[in-house]
Amino acid sequence: MSGAHLAHIVRHPVKSAGYQELDRAALIQGRPMPFDRIWAVATETAKFPDAPEGWAAKMNFLRGAAEGSLQAIRADFDEATGALTLTHPGRPAFTGTLPADGPALVDWLRPLWPANRPAPRALVQRQDGGALTDVPDPFVAILSLGSLRALGQRMGRELSIHRFRGNLWIEGWAPWAEFDLIGQEIGLGEIRLRVEEPITRCVATTYEPATGQQAGDTLAALQSGWGHKDFGVYARVLNSGTVARGDRVEITP
Repeated sequence: MSGAHLAHIVRHPVKSAGYQELDRAALIQGRPMPFDRIWAVATETAKFPDAPEGWAAKMNFLRGAAEGSLQAIRADFDEATGALTLTHPGRPAFTGTLPADGPALVDWLRPLWPANRPAPRALVQRQDGGALTDVPDPFVAILSLGSLRALGQRMGRELSIHRFRGNLWIEGWAPWAEFDLIGQEIGLGEIRLRVEEPITRCVATTYEPATGQQAGDTLAALQSGWGHKDFGVYARVLNSGTVARGDRVEITP
């Protein structure tokens, strides 16, 4: 694994509504990626009346597994001002400031969401300031470009990193080597992380982010090729510091 480095940093300010690539990020001990899934759009059947007090399951929100067209949204978010721009191949661009323009954002998303599912209700944020990621633990998601290429080769197509909604993409690891790191610590830029568990994937990864259309069964390819539906690993941030594209990855023996 020598020579491995950080190739991409990605966050998703609104859950299932846009991905944004960064050059660097300031990670915080015991927290997920800053401004990653800090907001989500709750549906009419969400299990909380207003804003969730803490973590809430993804079934409460608009999500790519329920409507793959959402996978095609791209985001440009300014954390200093709250300014957000979203683009989608089938919609005019959205521009606004969060959280003030939450109702306008919900209206922008409404045509992309199936009419036979619970309707979008409101943009929400956790009352405790936490993230609305898919799991309750405050993890960051680490993924491998080597594994992505191996999966793409099996499927006979090039795969976008944005199918998998990860945070930190590593170049230089052999395919699936990330699973061997579970329980170990790694160094990246100024921080250390402990790799905790694999990430089991859902149908959202079968959609092509450039179009929002289904294109290749990633889940079937993972199952037939490697006997599981896991892609990437969750890790816990052990100290605060900055990571940047190009940072080398160090593995603790």
